[in-house]
Amino acid sequence: MRLRPHHLLCMLTFVGEGYSPAFVANYRRLAGRLSAGEPIEIVSGPDDICAPLLSDEDAHCFGASVAGRDAAALADIARLLGRELRIGAVIASDPALFEQLRRAFSAGVTRHACTGCEWSSLCDRIAGEDYKGALVMTFSPPETAKETSAPHLA
Repeated sequence: MRLRPHHLLCMLTFVGEGYSPAFVANYRRLAGRLSAGEPIEIVSGPDDICAPLLSDEDAHCFGASVAGRDAAALADIARLLGRELRIGAVIASDPALFEQLRRAFSAGVTRHACTGCEWSSLCDRIAGEDYKGALVMTFSPPETAKETSAPHLA
């Protein structure tokens, strides 16, 4: 599956809302593929999630602000994973990755790309509810802060 960097964050809180019915239907299919473990190729520009929007000549998918979100997300995620990530990299879509990304997202560690996003309040709510209803893999919230097995994120 082809994903632009900021969509690595968006997929964490996807609960079935979006820009249009076609967008949501496509995203639901992609959520199933990610949950099944399909590898993720990091791409520059529009990706598989953007596909239903690209027939609109004013699609925001090509905008400079979206490219800025991608750059911020790529830097945050690379730092979190402790390795260099570049366009063209392929990463495993597995529960451990989603768990690590969700914990960092909840802690605000990977939220630089979210500044000014119209979906930010929805994502805040979903993360605040331990990703209840999220359609890409499940999340196991820690019982207590002491039991958290996530790697040190600082």
